[in-house]
Amino acid sequence: MSYVSLLRTNRNFRLLYIGQTISQLGDWFNAVAVFALLLDLTGSATAVAWMMIVQFLPVAIIGPLAGVVVDRVNRRRLMIVTDLLRGFLILALLFIRRPDQVWIAYVVMAFAVGAQAFFEPARTATIPNVTSAAELLPANALSSATWSAMLALGASIGGVVTALFGRNIAFIVNALSFFASAFFIARTHYDARPAAKPRPVGFLALSGITDLIEGIRYVRGRSHVAALMLVKTGWGLAGGVLLLLTIFGQRVFPLAGGAAAGIGVLYAARGVGASLGPIALRWILGQEPRRLRLAIGPAYFIVGVFYVALAWAPTLWIAALCVLCAHFGGSILWVFSTVLLQLEVPDRFRGRVFATELALVTLMSSVSSYWTGRQLDHAGWSPRTLAFALGAMFCVPGVLWLIIQSRWQDQKLETENPKAET
Repeated sequence: MSYVSLLRTNRNFRLLYIGQTISQLGDWFNAVAVFALLLDLTGSATAVAWMMIVQFLPVAIIGPLAGVVVDRVNRRRLMIVTDLLRGFLILALLFIRRPDQVWIAYVVMAFAVGAQAFFEPARTATIPNVTSAAELLPANALSSATWSAMLALGASIGGVVTALFGRNIAFIVNALSFFASAFFIARTHYDARPAAKPRPVGFLALSGITDLIEGIRYVRGRSHVAALMLVKTGWGLAGGVLLLLTIFGQRVFPLAGGAAAGIGVLYAARGVGASLGPIALRWILGQEPRRLRLAIGPAYFIVGVFYVALAWAPTLWIAALCVLCAHFGGSILWVFSTVLLQLEVPDRFRGRVFATELALVTLMSSVSSYWTGRQLDHAGWSPRTLAFALGAMFCVPGVLWLIIQSRWQDQKLETENPKAET
């Protein structure tokens, strides 16, 4: 199925997609503006690292609870409420003027990301409900490519707008984008009610602990699901890399005497690369699940090689090319693992699985961002040295996935060709 045909014939997905596109464009306007705000008011890489941690850690903390909620309530209404909440929260960033007010940014982003911890699993779990099996991979590839395109467009335009007109315009655009997203999601019509099932009574059931334990048992009994859930956790090493992009934009390749434009170029390159990955690989590999699994291991090495290359990039444009190629591989990890989980996990468990997966990747991203910031500000590491170190680290999850994949193949071979009894 072509992407145009998917959008033309599937009204519910089209509306969900339009809302996502507008919201994510505003998000990347906001991201560049927030990072530039912190660098301008504090001049500290650690301050940016803490902001990245604030943008990751709430999801890791409340992710399991969010998954229980996503599997219990009407997912469509949940997405609308969280969009509206985030829109009003972002407007509070307009009041930050001085270094002693920076704490407001951390509080606002913590609550906004907390709302995102409910929205994203609900959206990911909803896609199989509004698409057919044949539409599932193109829908996810299109969503990922659009996220990446909005990153490229939003980061580049956001960097220019922030540099020319100030940060407040970027904050207002982001707030309006959430309200627009809520409007389009409200126009969808599909059965968003949770799967009917008998629920035990008592405190444990009301608190969600019973549902959480049920989800843990489901994953524990399916090692292939657990392995797929950890693919993005390996990608979470990129949390430190994303901090590096802001530092490269400020210290290594500044443009127009400031950080915003350089950050915008590198984040735009990240978006272009991430948009190309799933679309190109879908055209080359098709939609067969076995091929999607086989592509995950090499994708880790693509990320690692090009972030190592970033360490020696002599100009901003070569650095942008390295970032583009690295995130070509990163998008493969993200989209292919998502599609494989959507195909494998029943609807009644999807919210918990995707929320836990999101919690794990954000926890890893928080650790990676904190470590990178500490090395920059306290250990005296240069941005180029850290780019090399983080790129090399991607070999670890790549090797682990190849080992896991080989064991799956061995187990399948043993099942298909049992030894004859002698």
